[in-house]
Amino acid sequence: MADSIFRKLRDGGEEGELAPALTIEETVVSPFALDVSCYLLANLSSSILAGKSKSEGLVLVTFSRSPSFYLQFLKQRGIVVSSSSKWIRVLDCYTDPLGWIDQPSTGVTEGPSLVKLNKCVSDLKRLFSSVIDAGREMVGDGKTRFSVAIDSVNELLRHSSMPLVSGLLTDLRSHAQVSSLFWSLNTDLHQEKVTNALEYISTMKANLEPFCPSPDGKRNALENLFLAHQDFGKGRFHVRFKLRKGRVRVMSEEYHVDQTGINLSPISSAESVIAATKSLIPKASYLVHFNLQLSEKERVEKEKVVLPFEHQDHGKSTEIYDGRRTLADGKTEATPLSSGELQADVVSSGKGGEIIYFRDSDDEHPDSDEDPDDDLDI
Repeated sequence: MADSIFRKLRDGGEEGELAPALTIEETVVSPFALDVSCYLLANLSSSILAGKSKSEGLVLVTFSRSPSFYLQFLKQRGIVVSSSSKWIRVLDCYTDPLGWIDQPSTGVTEGPSLVKLNKCVSDLKRLFSSVIDAGREMVGDGKTRFSVAIDSVNELLRHSSMPLVSGLLTDLRSHAQVSSLFWSLNTDLHQEKVTNALEYISTMKANLEPFCPSPDGKRNALENLFLAHQDFGKGRFHVRFKLRKGRVRVMSEEYHVDQTGINLSPISSAESVIAATKSLIPKASYLVHFNLQLSEKERVEKEKVVLPFEHQDHGKSTEIYDGRRTLADGKTEATPLSSGELQADVVSSGKGGEIIYFRDSDDEHPDSDEDPDDDLDI
């Protein structure tokens, strides 16, 4: 499943379409979005170096970690980034995010591979221009494309409004030279409408679910986190793909985080069916609980209710009148009465009224199965 995400980012979108975008969601209970981002970063970098990707460059925008952290990570994966590397550019939004430092940082020595963002991160127009300029520095101004990786949008949302951040990501997706785009988000730090907005922009959404979430709320979940639960670092990795014509595909894998990074493995078919079914169940806040058992008082009250179809004659025999005269009602044949006579007869007798029907002629056959229009020549 993680390979499916990687292939989507590697292959990019078709010409004239928006670039595929991935949102990696994490929570306080499962804070491993950085591990997933590094996993994709390493695989995408290897694909670009091998010439197997539609993009020929990568722009990495760092907010939560320093550029040296990611360069050291790539070095551990056997991907050496030097000052002469022409396939990667790093925008440093970590060292001086608010522009308080007048002189450039001296902690990084990678040279041209690092592009310093001098202004504050709230200037999203300048950030967009810096990303595009860094990409064009690698691939030029033609039709050659590059990928963009943002390690975290939490800092962007801290300094800018949601519409501005959403506009930045949409502009990057719609740029002709951007092949793919992915970012991470901590859903516990933002309102649900912010999470929904970023999910709407993205074509893929990945979230990490721990094996043992706390049923009692976030306070107990934090306690489990600080107590280093034995299952911490293990769970399910769910990905939702938005397909054409509004279809959605959901896939799941198991993840395990150790010192080497995140490791993904497939789950059994039975467990995958259970996981897919669980994703369709509403959240606990939307469930309505009710009791099907009756108390003794409720049972007695129920037995006292007289239903409309039950006989209410207290044991007496009941005859249901079907609207026809019986032999006991009269020995003579019924004769038609006028409306006044019929009303007077009903009032005087105190009995229910009757409907007496007389056919106009003997040729009329109301109960016949023959079609009365058989003689018509149509």
